[in-house]
Amino acid sequence: MVDGRWTNVGQLTIPEVLRRAVECHPHRSAFQFEGETIDYAGVDRESLRLARGLANLGVRKGDRVCTMLDNCLDSILLLYAISRVGAVGVPVNTGFKGEFLRHQLADSGAGVLIAESDYAERIQAIADHLPEARVLLHRGAPPTSAGPLRLGLLDDIRTDGDNCIDAPVGPGDLAMLIYTSGTTGPSKGCMIPHNYICNMANQIVHAFGLTERDVFWTPLPLFHANAISCGALGTVLAGAKCAIASRFSLSGFWPEIERTGATVISLIGSMVTLVGAAQDNESMRRCFGQIRTAVGAPFPEPLKRIWHERFGVRYAGVPGYGMTEVCMITLVPMEQAAPPGTSGRLFDDYDVKILDAHGVECEIGTPGEIVTRPRRPNLMFQGYWRRPEASLQVMRDLWFHTGDIGKIDDNGFFTFVDRKKDYLRRGGENISSHEMETTLRAHPAIEDVAVHAVPSDLSEDEVKVTAVLKAGATLNEETLCRWAIERVPYFAVPRYIEFRPDLPRNPVGRVLKYELRDEGVTPATWDRKMSTIVLERR
Repeated sequence: MVDGRWTNVGQLTIPEVLRRAVECHPHRSAFQFEGETIDYAGVDRESLRLARGLANLGVRKGDRVCTMLDNCLDSILLLYAISRVGAVGVPVNTGFKGEFLRHQLADSGAGVLIAESDYAERIQAIADHLPEARVLLHRGAPPTSAGPLRLGLLDDIRTDGDNCIDAPVGPGDLAMLIYTSGTTGPSKGCMIPHNYICNMANQIVHAFGLTERDVFWTPLPLFHANAISCGALGTVLAGAKCAIASRFSLSGFWPEIERTGATVISLIGSMVTLVGAAQDNESMRRCFGQIRTAVGAPFPEPLKRIWHERFGVRYAGVPGYGMTEVCMITLVPMEQAAPPGTSGRLFDDYDVKILDAHGVECEIGTPGEIVTRPRRPNLMFQGYWRRPEASLQVMRDLWFHTGDIGKIDDNGFFTFVDRKKDYLRRGGENISSHEMETTLRAHPAIEDVAVHAVPSDLSEDEVKVTAVLKAGATLNEETLCRWAIERVPYFAVPRYIEFRPDLPRNPVGRVLKYELRDEGVTPATWDRKMSTIVLERR
């Protein structure tokens, strides 16, 4: 908002973020992955080579390109390459398989899919059910199974030349589809414009205090908006260096921090707890005070004290509240204190109100549904991809209804209270209960099923399956769990399973999941951790 006017002054696009960095410091180190380093000029050069290759495949402005990649430099380069041709990136969770994977690839309508070799095999298995897909590019060895998609090696599309194929893109043009967890139906693609993700990156820069002297380290997957905005874009805005780990390793954590010289790190979920509780080691002692800011969610007060006193971290935890549709509504800058349990004050970017069940604004301090709208263009999502009815449903009275419960106190501090809708979150991953239930109902012995959350000892949720067997069917919990391992992402494999003669329902037959959540682990509940099952991350 400039002088009260609705304006796009100061708004950015993903290619513009890179262009500015290259102009200012072309030979400064930009990204590092497992010892391989690339400077800003290199990111520009290599992303342009990939962009030419995509253009040669027929990718044009507005086309969707799905990527299913492990953390790697190519993932960063493709973010910029896809944007440079004006296409829409669709980062896909690498844990997806079967119906989870098919739904997002088919729904996005992507013509070009890019995947690691192992994930390309999964795509080949469902390729007959992807009507708009035509090309599958793989990193490494090609998939061994046959399919209708044209196969190609990602390395082979990199194209040299003097031609600049950058498409004209504006702050309001679509940059990516980020899929929701789909807790009340199939997961939906949130349409994210360029300035949305760039503004989120800018929020991160200011909240974390990132400067050109910092090394930002993250093991978080680059298919998440968190890692994209923090690492792939935020560090470029700040002119900092981003060190990307292939994945989180407790034993390798401090050696990585020492090797990379990390000063700002981003973790999530149980990672914060595990590092805080781990035994001392020489790398940890040598790195005392090296990390200025450690970000993670959740980051409770007792853990903050551990990180301050034991590791010499100055700022531990940067509380905030946001969601895929609306970016970050609150985020506490690292040098500012917020009362425990709160998420700071509201950003000036958004109007926010707390409403009761009748749509009336609540009194200060009274919990209600959080609704919001932007004060400038291109700060929120543009609706759900190919779902205009669902988009309208959440925009009642020209306010976006989050479906979350919150409150604001007398001093203007915001507190998240609860979620209205059913959802699960485990290990930093949102899990679609709808898609889980669709998968489990395919078991020949299952009559009905409810997938719901059970509180975790470490953080976030554990997944519980409460199921009803068909008449005369026999099935034990361990057998069902092993069956699920082959069909759902590793992070969605249930820890708890309970068989019941029926599920609690309301008068119209809808399952009352809140009752199941409240009951939690009962004496009749089976626990995977008490079984012989060893779950592999794959």
